[in-house]
Amino acid sequence: MGMKERDRLHAVRNILEGRITQSEAARLLHRSERQVRRLCAKVHAQGERGLIHGLQGRLSNHCLDEKLLGQALSALHDPLWEGFGPVFAREKLEQIYGMELGKTTVRKLMIGTQLWEVSRRGKRHRSWRERRPRAGMMVQLDGSPHDWLEGRGPRCTLIIYIDDADSCVSYGEFVDEEDTFNLMSTTKIYLLQRGRPGTFYVDKDSIYNVNRPANVEEQLEDKDPITQFTRAMGELGIEVLLAGSPQAKGRVERGFRTHQDRLVKELRLAGISTMKDANQFLHETYIPDHNRRCAVEAAEPIDMHRPLLASHDLDAILSHQEDRQVHNDSIVRYDNRFLLLAEGHGLRPKTKVVVQERLDGTLRIARYGRYFEFKQVQARPYVPEQLRRAKPRPVVVTRPKLPRNPFFGGIRIGSRPTTHSSVAVLS
Repeated sequence: MGMKERDRLHAVRNILEGRITQSEAARLLHRSERQVRRLCAKVHAQGERGLIHGLQGRLSNHCLDEKLLGQALSALHDPLWEGFGPVFAREKLEQIYGMELGKTTVRKLMIGTQLWEVSRRGKRHRSWRERRPRAGMMVQLDGSPHDWLEGRGPRCTLIIYIDDADSCVSYGEFVDEEDTFNLMSTTKIYLLQRGRPGTFYVDKDSIYNVNRPANVEEQLEDKDPITQFTRAMGELGIEVLLAGSPQAKGRVERGFRTHQDRLVKELRLAGISTMKDANQFLHETYIPDHNRRCAVEAAEPIDMHRPLLASHDLDAILSHQEDRQVHNDSIVRYDNRFLLLAEGHGLRPKTKVVVQERLDGTLRIARYGRYFEFKQVQARPYVPEQLRRAKPRPVVVTRPKLPRNPFFGGIRIGSRPTTHSSVAVLS
């Protein structure tokens, strides 16, 4: 019997013994006089037991079947379900076994069997940034290295493109690592599928930001150093905006926290152990289901993606580009390789050209939109010494030394012309 029941019993006994009236007891218990008379009747008929609720100690009429709960617990104890959270576990129980259980029920089952531990995160207040009103105005881009295949396959990185306006995952792909070439490759697919967004919102990784001061040449040209990815996006008219903190681009960061929980388990349940199968599952199953559950409607139903123009040569723009000089023997050096230009190229020595290393591994040499034929050689071709010099050396003529004449104070005879004034003095 709890404290509330004991207070009621004390009041009822005072009524039955004539110490207080029913109206006074009703005011003390915050009940009506009619309810007080019912309590008195129960105590008179059943004793103290009459004040205890009739269902106390008995199972609820709405409790679930023990057999159903046992089946759910056996499924939750499966090694494949290790690490599942209550919400995700409830969805999979309904999807795979057809068990319709509530989130609270599954949570209590998992906590009671020590399959789930309650944890609370400390929250730090940050200013709220309003979403972009239209899709395509800002796309948050980031990569997450993780053991996505849980040892069944190689470690890889998931690159995600998520729209800031509606939280829709526009594209995603598993790659070996998050480097410039893989990022350009995934960006090329995104641009072909969706078009050019207004802004890519990224972190301050070295792929997007040059973390060094400008060198002397850049200072003379009054240019800030940029990365290859930022240069390529600038040629496409796409702004690369750097976030000051992970919380600033929280849509993609919180999304990775969800993907590292759900996607890992989805790949485990599907028995996927290769990156190729993981990408197929990601595009055909996971991303559509994730967008159906998590995407929201944009404030304005207008897509701001711009189409690619005919002048946008993606193979050339999305490439690693470096400036090089043409040497006297028509050789262009790049990455410890000798690139010999074909005859008739018309480029003078020390002319600057651009070497493009494209996504397929091929090289191009260009200058102002014109491409030059070349072949890679193992070493510099032999050029005779007399032809190797661009300019002949000047011939230096040395004059013989003249003897000194002590009569003229040690001045060499013939070293300077004799004037009339000097002759007059000597005479």
